[in-house]
Amino acid sequence: MQNRQQGFTLIELVVVIVILGLLAATALPKFIDVTTDARVSSLQGVAGGLRAAAALGQAQYVVNGVKTANQITVGGGTVDVLCEDATGGACQTEGATAYPGRGGRPDPTATGIGVMMPLPDGYTFTAGANDGATATYQPNNGGSANCQVTYTPSSTGDPVTVTSSGC
Repeated sequence: MQNRQQGFTLIELVVVIVILGLLAATALPKFIDVTTDARVSSLQGVAGGLRAAAALGQAQYVVNGVKTANQITVGGGTVDVLCEDATGGACQTEGATAYPGRGGRPDPTATGIGVMMPLPDGYTFTAGANDGATATYQPNNGGSANCQVTYTPSSTGDPVTVTSSGC
């Protein structure tokens, strides 16, 4: 009668464990990279939200048709915005600067962009002091000056800048 071997020998088990260890060592750096990619993707999402908020503010401003206004009403809330024309109206009484082509963009303040785009989960918002300033959104887990979204409504081009070199 023949004896049949059942199960694995100790050598076979050790070889399998060594192979699994080598596979894990080569795969681990790939998973570490995924964290950075996820943080950068999150920044891109916040940047898209800021661009949409700025565009919606400008659209409402244009619909209102008052180029000297420094506030708009959106969804029942009042939002501070840049003035298109500072020669009269609320802009002049506030001593505001005119921002041709950028009127209606929410201010970089808590009463401007802070109203138009509520704070995303996992982010810290730092408001700017006035129309010409900058607001920043930084992730709580790894946010730094080199991992943030910056909103500058007074800029002539895209008001949103993503810095992801330090994520």
